[in-house]
Amino acid sequence: MIPTQTLQRFIHSKQRQHSASTGELTDLLTAISLGVKMISRLVSTAGLKGLYGYSGVTNVQGEAQQILDQEADEILVQLLGSSGHFGSLVSEERDTVISSDQEAQLGLGRKYVVAFDPLDGSSNLGSNIPVGTIFCIFEKPNHGRKASNQDFLQSGKNIVAAGYAVYGAKTSFIYSSGDGVHGFIFDPSLGEFLLTEPELRMPERGSLYSVNEGNYHRWDKRMQRFVDTLKLTDKQAGTPYSSRYVGSLVADFDRNLKKGGVFLYPADNKNEQGKLRLLYECMPLAFIAEQAGGRAIDGQRNILDIVPQNIHERSPLIIGSKYEVDWYQSFKAD
Repeated sequence: MIPTQTLQRFIHSKQRQHSASTGELTDLLTAISLGVKMISRLVSTAGLKGLYGYSGVTNVQGEAQQILDQEADEILVQLLGSSGHFGSLVSEERDTVISSDQEAQLGLGRKYVVAFDPLDGSSNLGSNIPVGTIFCIFEKPNHGRKASNQDFLQSGKNIVAAGYAVYGAKTSFIYSSGDGVHGFIFDPSLGEFLLTEPELRMPERGSLYSVNEGNYHRWDKRMQRFVDTLKLTDKQAGTPYSSRYVGSLVADFDRNLKKGGVFLYPADNKNEQGKLRLLYECMPLAFIAEQAGGRAIDGQRNILDIVPQNIHERSPLIIGSKYEVDWYQSFKAD
């Protein structure tokens, strides 16, 4: 069957299901989807324009920014700013919150705040490995108060919408506003995202694991035992699993979402708090995973139960099919 439902029509159909909707969330999702289209074009032509490589700037994470990190960040900040519907933004590439709440002093603060990683996996672009954009949207606890960091320091259970895009052989857009997960593919001839995967469900059990095994000797014994078990030949246990890891969080997660399995980025003796960012990497993907029937933990706690202590907090991440995450959790910690 030929896809005919556009992302725009789909989002508006969801809005009509809520009589009290103001359209602000719809406008934010529309702005993000336009940003994804623009970033897709930027990524696909970057090699021709000499945009691969480092910008010479180090971000708040202490990581060297790619030129495309900055370009993608600017696209999303400008588009979300022009929507007029966000109270504040957090980006991986910016030290502090970006606020739009000039009206807050008059008691007319915006309703939502947005956190995003504008270009996850950007260092892989020169190798033609898929990269992506990750985002989540929260409602401000107090609409009339001036936006601040505190608006983002809330449980992932409070996310009202989250999603990601993958830029690869195709550009896809996956999102949820709390009523299941829906997947779209960009048709460049139409300039539209078309619904191709309504009501996406993650297989309850998979046969894939995704982890950087080069860090094996930095892991704790629990993680080592789990990965060793996945590689054993044991028909009764359903092993061995196949290893699939490209080093791009969003690409590895997207594959496992659809095929089943588990993605592992544990803490280790080099990154004792983990390496991935809780607010705009772990939490949005955890929201998608749970909406699709999967799970996400930091090793002990459900990711969506954690309240960040700062906007750039890091976390371990074990995310994927329910069976594999439960299985990992059954291994006793040392």
